[in-house]
Amino acid sequence: MKIISEEEVLKNYSMKQCIEDVERAFMLSKRSEIVVPFRTILHQGDDGAHTLYMPSYVPEINYSAVKIASIFPGNEKYYIPRIQSTIVLSESKTGQHVANIAASALTMLRTGAISGVATKHMAREDAKTLSVIGCGVQSYGQILAIMEVRELEKIYLYNRTKNKALDLKEKVMNHYPDWSGDIQIVDDVNEAVSKADILVSSTSANTPVFSGKYIKAGTHINAIGSCEPIKQEYDVETLKKASKVVVDTLEGAKGEAGGLVIPDEKGEWSFENIYSELADIVVGEKAGRETDEEITLMDSVGVGFLDTVCAASIYESFFIKRH
Repeated sequence: MKIISEEEVLKNYSMKQCIEDVERAFMLSKRSEIVVPFRTILHQGDDGAHTLYMPSYVPEINYSAVKIASIFPGNEKYYIPRIQSTIVLSESKTGQHVANIAASALTMLRTGAISGVATKHMAREDAKTLSVIGCGVQSYGQILAIMEVRELEKIYLYNRTKNKALDLKEKVMNHYPDWSGDIQIVDDVNEAVSKADILVSSTSANTPVFSGKYIKAGTHINAIGSCEPIKQEYDVETLKKASKVVVDTLEGAKGEAGGLVIPDEKGEWSFENIYSELADIVVGEKAGRETDEEITLMDSVGVGFLDTVCAASIYESFFIKRH
């Protein structure tokens, strides 16, 4: 079994490649039978700590994988990352476990790549401004992905604690030393929302963090922070203003997308209003953006087969194509 570290993933696996792999994975999900058991969530303690177990099997590429991701909000006081994950990759002809991949960086890249694919198909072609609500680990991947698919001129950052926004700004500027754009940190979340052509909501909030009334016509929204049915990071007005609400999988959204589950249970909105899964748009069965005025929303909770395809890509590029 090959052991692939976080450092090796970050050094050798680009966001561009990850977006290509995620888009290919969605295509594979439409043309072949991918096995994706519903993820198991193991709650630990009363501070929201939990571990996710996400298996999947992709027959067309002859790999299966299990991703284990731990999300422990209290880890900051111990100077330990809040999110930790690993992937065990197996080839499916003999069942050999071929790689153990430290997956925190891969999770950040893959989560960003989902938004990258959604933005590619659903945001306006001339989108120039990105607003990011919540500046934790995942927000960096969101910016990397959207920079791959749109030529941004301005990025607005909002975080409840300003230091995280400052750290994210520095990290992005260091990554793009030749970028001529500007990054501005704002103190009012709704100011960031009102300026966005593309809006990323990347928080772990239980209740909405911004008001949908500030979303302007033509905005595309990537909501990636709400992956539990009790968490709702955007409000019902946001849902009602969106002409297209898209999810990575309907099954996952119904089980874990609190921004959709809570309004549905309250009778304020219905899952019948889902426009499509993202894969339907990727393969052309459904249209992406159709007008410059429509507001589009992608709510992503992630799905295991994306991790399997990305992990297989990393393993093959690191150890098969090189030897």
